[in-house]
Amino acid sequence: TTIIGKYANKEYFYYLATARAITDEDVSQSLSILKLNSNSYKIYENNSENFGYYLAGLLEGDGHISIPALFKNSKSTRVFNPRIVFTSHINNLGLYAFIQSELGNIGRFQLTAGNTIRYVIGDLKGIQLLINLMHGKFRTPKNQTFNNLIKIMNVKCSLNIPESLLDNSDFRNNSWLTGFTDSDGHFGIKYVEGKPKSEDMKRARSEHVTLKYRLDQRAYDKPTSLSMLPFMEKLAIFLDCPVKTYVNKRQSEVLSLTVSAIGKLEPLVNYFDKYPVIGEKLNNYMKWRIVYDMIMAKEHLTLEGKLKIKSLIA
Repeated sequence: TTIIGKYANKEYFYYLATARAITDEDVSQSLSILKLNSNSYKIYENNSENFGYYLAGLLEGDGHISIPALFKNSKSTRVFNPRIVFTSHINNLGLYAFIQSELGNIGRFQLTAGNTIRYVIGDLKGIQLLINLMHGKFRTPKNQTFNNLIKIMNVKCSLNIPESLLDNSDFRNNSWLTGFTDSDGHFGIKYVEGKPKSEDMKRARSEHVTLKYRLDQRAYDKPTSLSMLPFMEKLAIFLDCPVKTYVNKRQSEVLSLTVSAIGKLEPLVNYFDKYPVIGEKLNNYMKWRIVYDMIMAKEHLTLEGKLKIKSLIA
């Protein structure tokens, strides 16, 4: 077999060899648990605007669009359908079960090595539905790949979908950042015990509690090789923080945004109260939100408050 095309690589066959299906029972049970534990999903339920922005942010954070390659053998040539794939940890199965239910139960789930789930939409009607929901809502270089997908769908299905323009709207006006955060965001709580000056410590350490919101992204979008810096700079303006860089364990450059000053967290609190996260990070956000309220009310300075914060972190 001969493989031709930009996305024809060994990784594709690795997934085929190692991925296994997740049962409908597991998916249904995960959805029931998600709905039982919180009602944060309701703002996205039966609301194409909120749901579409959320999906776009989620896909731009931890998903990919596979443009079909040609597979040739001695007898025939086939062009496979494009695919939209969301990737996450198995703990987020409830989130993706909700997404699947909102999309009319299209797509399939796979579990790969390392507890990674993949939600794959490969049927043409399903892809067209996702295009309609996310059209005009992308903010990163992934919009270029999205437009390539539109071109293929226009030819393959005799459609006339226009080009998707890059969204430059105010971050606070839609749920895009929530989807992006459910992919790549982090809500952190840090409690540091106070210690007096000693022989081992030249300076006394004061007791303190800090909160942080952090987002990391690769410096370059892999399929297009385009820089993520212009997008991250726009997001940094909204978050009122600098863009920092570091090299990860895979020797890839990463762009990082961190907000930790308590005075700068209020816009984020207001935003996520309006457009709540709905994945496994909801629990982290709720704890983070409790500590934020405690700090604002000075309750973190009391003995009872300190014990409560410790219990939330544990």
